[in-house]
Amino acid sequence: MDARGYAWWYIDATSGDGRYGLTIIAFVGSVFSPYYKITGRGDPENHCAINVALNGPRSNAWAMTERGRGKVSRGADHFAVGPSSVHWDGDCLTIDVDEISAPLPYRVKGRVRVYPELIGTTAFQLDPAGRHRWHPVAPRARVEVEMAHPGVSWSGDGYVDSNFGEEPLEAGFADWHWSRAHLNRDVAVLYEGVRRDGTPFDLALRFDRQGRWHDMPQPPSAPLPRTGWLVERLTRADKGFAPKVAGTWIDAPFYARSAIDTRLWGEDARAIHESLSLNRFRSPIVQSMLPYRMPRSIF
Repeated sequence: MDARGYAWWYIDATSGDGRYGLTIIAFVGSVFSPYYKITGRGDPENHCAINVALNGPRSNAWAMTERGRGKVSRGADHFAVGPSSVHWDGDCLTIDVDEISAPLPYRVKGRVRVYPELIGTTAFQLDPAGRHRWHPVAPRARVEVEMAHPGVSWSGDGYVDSNFGEEPLEAGFADWHWSRAHLNRDVAVLYEGVRRDGTPFDLALRFDRQGRWHDMPQPPSAPLPRTGWLVERLTRADKGFAPKVAGTWIDAPFYARSAIDTRLWGEDARAIHESLSLNRFRSPIVQSMLPYRMPRSIF
């Protein structure tokens, strides 16, 4: 991977009863790493992490510990960072998590299995020069969660995508808003934001059961309440429908991930939604806070 670049693989899932949520993100050249930034982003392989966020009754957990290249192994079908790993066997993506949270130290340990139900074969450029690309890998998947710490097991629907870039994320964008929703048969993905040069971008895609994508008319814009950190959240929904935040999974100074109840193209759905402010991320105050939640370990 080129200097200043990044790659990440994102998995989210919600339990069948709607009570639990999970997000796992595997980073190479961790885009939010204060250590990668302060070193000039010259060696992406030296700044890797597997981020885990679990939400639900008596089971909230968070871990994101960065490790250097000496504790990283990756190839076409595997990626290991310290004691945690991701492995693809041709049918199932198995994620073994063994992390310690920060700033309050507690164990986050378990296994997650992801079984894609459809595969997306197209990657999309998020800027005209193709410096930032997004690939919806498995817009619909079946996910099985077995956590020893915290002790919880459940299964439900999930989603997998990936992002790749050749420059820092904040060099390409000022902000973005993204969401995915599993409809009755298809999957809806909305992606929009403002590039660093002030130009907007937006995608409204519908994936069918064969993994084929279809451009859709953008539904009307629909604001959501700001987060506790006053991060703006925006989405889109059918005309006349007001989406509601069902729960905020992550509320950070520059980022929010939420579950929202919405209606898209005539179907009611529970969507996973994120809002990212890269202007906030660039703030020296925010940068000074990051090591407390994203430590770097030599082990």
